[in-house]
Amino acid sequence: MYDELTKQDIEKMEAEIEYRKLVVRKNALEAVKEARAHGDLSENFEYHAAKKDKNQNESRIRYLEKMIKTAKIISDDSKADEVGLNNTVTIYIEEDDVEETYKIMTTIRSNSLKDKISIDSPLGKALMGHKVGDRVLVKVNDNYSYFVEIRKIENTSEDEDDEIRRF
Repeated sequence: MYDELTKQDIEKMEAEIEYRKLVVRKNALEAVKEARAHGDLSENFEYHAAKKDKNQNESRIRYLEKMIKTAKIISDDSKADEVGLNNTVTIYIEEDDVEETYKIMTTIRSNSLKDKISIDSPLGKALMGHKVGDRVLVKVNDNYSYFVEIRKIENTSEDEDDEIRRF
């Protein structure tokens, strides 16, 4: 399985890897070295905490490198009047009689708590490529689906807070 990532996703991940290798790794190694100097390692909480932090950093580096290596690069270009990546879309949900706004993101940058939905989510998949005024069927599973109407599409760029999700 591969992740669909944009060039910007890859660049952010590479920047995080570089920061972790040059800054975080150095600080983590220094913390382990300092904690080791405090004596008996079997009862040294600082040593165990420092080792844990160091290992978590190395694990994150490996995770990001693997994601980059196995990624499928996708374009974030879309027509101005169609829903695409990084667009903010206002929809009307007929079933609930409510209007909601979402930003369409790649899977690793989605965050439902901040109304950033993945292109792989049922709603994200359904909206992609549609235009203002379109009535779209969102199929959640074989037993449940609902209709939404696209009310507004804003072509927004990436925000600085569009972080790569932590797993």
